[in-house]
Amino acid sequence: MTHVVFFLVPGVHLLDLAGPAQVFSAAADLGHPYTLAYVAEQEQVLSAQGLPLAARREWPPLGPDDLVVVPGWQVGGPARRPDIGPEALAVLREHHARGGTVASVCAGADALGRAGLLDGRRSTTHHAVQDDLARRHPRTVVVRDVLYTTDGRVVTSAGIASGIDLALHLLAARHGPGLAARVARDMVVYVRRNGHEQQASAMLRYRSHLDDTVHRAQDVLDARFHEPLPLSALAAAAGVSERTLTRLFTRATGGLTPLRYQQTLRLERAEHLVGHGTTVEAAARAVGFQDARMLRRLRSRGPRRTGPPSSIRQPPPD
Repeated sequence: MTHVVFFLVPGVHLLDLAGPAQVFSAAADLGHPYTLAYVAEQEQVLSAQGLPLAARREWPPLGPDDLVVVPGWQVGGPARRPDIGPEALAVLREHHARGGTVASVCAGADALGRAGLLDGRRSTTHHAVQDDLARRHPRTVVVRDVLYTTDGRVVTSAGIASGIDLALHLLAARHGPGLAARVARDMVVYVRRNGHEQQASAMLRYRSHLDDTVHRAQDVLDARFHEPLPLSALAAAAGVSERTLTRLFTRATGGLTPLRYQQTLRLERAEHLVGHGTTVEAAARAVGFQDARMLRRLRSRGPRRTGPPSSIRQPPPD
């Protein structure tokens, strides 16, 4: 069981909280072992929108697989920088030290900074408080004009709706893009990425369209990217011809064929595994390559320049 604990402060923005909470709640509804908890330094927290929120004061036991999220708060007026007690900051710091992940939405990055978790790391926050974050925490590198950053199990997002992007990214990193895509579709979220943030998952980068035919094919690829998937099978799942699927897919994704999309998913997942200590050889096998040579070749080229996997064949040109 994975705990997702939201730490609430006075003036918390409802969407900063509700967006990520909905993502993990939807994952739980789909059978994944997530439990959500809400902790604050008082039993009731008044949100920025005036809705009172009930919370517990005791933190649940936390392990390395658990996630702590600090949603943002109102940045104007008297609630500009709420007090956070040393006990809560110590919980954030100690959870990360024990191998856990911490995340923030919007102004919540300031809480991570006060806990010392942004020192020497990249971070981001809402554009209205980026200068404040850089001034208050000069040892962090504030990345502007991106939706989120990840650095050493510290994940920060730009604010408000970008908390949904952050949560979907964490689902994709932990479970693969199939679950994240399913949750995003259930939430009717078709995210448009901005900036040049390559940490954004391929599922999010290439799902920013409304073509249901292409979404059906991507559903299959997201869930089974590690398997050989003939183009004919993808076309059948989408209910169109191979040639039509290739044309629609390329148009919807800004130039990617189904082949390149599958390979992008494989490479992205392999990079995640390698980054968490898996050998290149084991990562290659896990994502569907017969050996590590292809993976090494693709890593040297970069994720956006990869060629198609041999398991899918393109139809002949018209």
